[in-house]
Amino acid sequence: MLDKRFIRENPDVVKQAVRVKGLDLDVDELLQLDQDSRKLQFEVDTAQASRKSRSKEFAKADVARKAELRAEQADFDRNLTELRERLSATSAQLNELMLATPTIPWEGAPVGADESANTVVRAWGTPPTFDFTPLDHVDLAEKRGWAEFARARRVAGERAYVLCGDAVLLERALHSYALDLLQGHGFRLMSVPSLVKEAPLVGTGMLPKGRAEIYEIPADDAFLAGTAEVSLVGLHAGEILDAARLPIRYAGISPCFRREIGSASRDVRGLLRVHQFEKVEQFVICADDQDESDRWHAELLGTAESILQALGLAYEVVECATGDMGVGKYRMNDINTWFPSLGLFRETHSCSSLKDWQARRANVRYRTASGEIHFAYTLNNTAVATPRLLAAVLENFQTADGTLRVPEVLRPYLGGRETL
Repeated sequence: MLDKRFIRENPDVVKQAVRVKGLDLDVDELLQLDQDSRKLQFEVDTAQASRKSRSKEFAKADVARKAELRAEQADFDRNLTELRERLSATSAQLNELMLATPTIPWEGAPVGADESANTVVRAWGTPPTFDFTPLDHVDLAEKRGWAEFARARRVAGERAYVLCGDAVLLERALHSYALDLLQGHGFRLMSVPSLVKEAPLVGTGMLPKGRAEIYEIPADDAFLAGTAEVSLVGLHAGEILDAARLPIRYAGISPCFRREIGSASRDVRGLLRVHQFEKVEQFVICADDQDESDRWHAELLGTAESILQALGLAYEVVECATGDMGVGKYRMNDINTWFPSLGLFRETHSCSSLKDWQARRANVRYRTASGEIHFAYTLNNTAVATPRLLAAVLENFQTADGTLRVPEVLRPYLGGRETL
């Protein structure tokens, strides 16, 4: 969420952000509720101070005055109760709108309603050419006995899959390589819960707006998270960190769950868009310094690119448009990897800077050496998400005889095997 003072002082800037991100938020209503809330808070504070003063007067009053004060007390208490109820209701309405306020997007972001306005900023590698008719990852995996799709659907419904044999080892190799790389870059490895409470989802911005996309478990007052980012933000919710600890760098690995509402007609074959997957997520908490945040954005993006380059997969980096980047994002770059079966690049990584938007929601702060308290900045980016990246490896490294060339960086995790 945004700072209330910032909204009061820059209403036109906030309204512009609402427009370019395509949000349904009435900034004027928010400002009126803010004004009403502050007025009611003043009235409650004044009434409570008066109550304290009346208590002191009662202690010193004579019998006649005490009788008068008792007679007045019922009306006074009733008025104070009504003020508190009005303040509570107004504050709840205000908080609901505050949670919907967007981060002001980076001035260099393309303005547009959706991904059609995204722009490619650079590309790396050359898509492979084949002297045979290549298979898509579904046909290849089924031919080699590396996946079960029909049987998996009987177990778990649509978009379910089971990996088998060498495909399991190859998936493990992708994650192990990413974890080793990030640990070498100073990231702390974190295996985090996927089953989470509501508060960390609100803290990261997944709720309240994204409820339809999240699997909910009402009997346990819990949800299944769609990214390790939820737990990583939640770990420090309500804390005041020592500035000397910053930046905090985490490599979070976890199973991830997404309902994928509204994506029924695109990229749903096989492993491309599934409800359950596994991901290694890069996550950073840093000081509220824009230059530092920009440096970390570039580093997280560069690390993801280095992984794809090491694997030998062609990709493009995209600058995401205002309407595609989400409510809380200051800047977002997607990385799209080449899929031969589609003849297209498809998203495998997403790098986001959120400034203090998440930290304000989750109350993640830090104390400087001089004792000042600031909200932190947060950033995140995918390192490896499977099985989508696994599908890209299967399609790009297949051979005419049906075997798979193993990318060199993964061979140490597969006993040195060069083919599968």
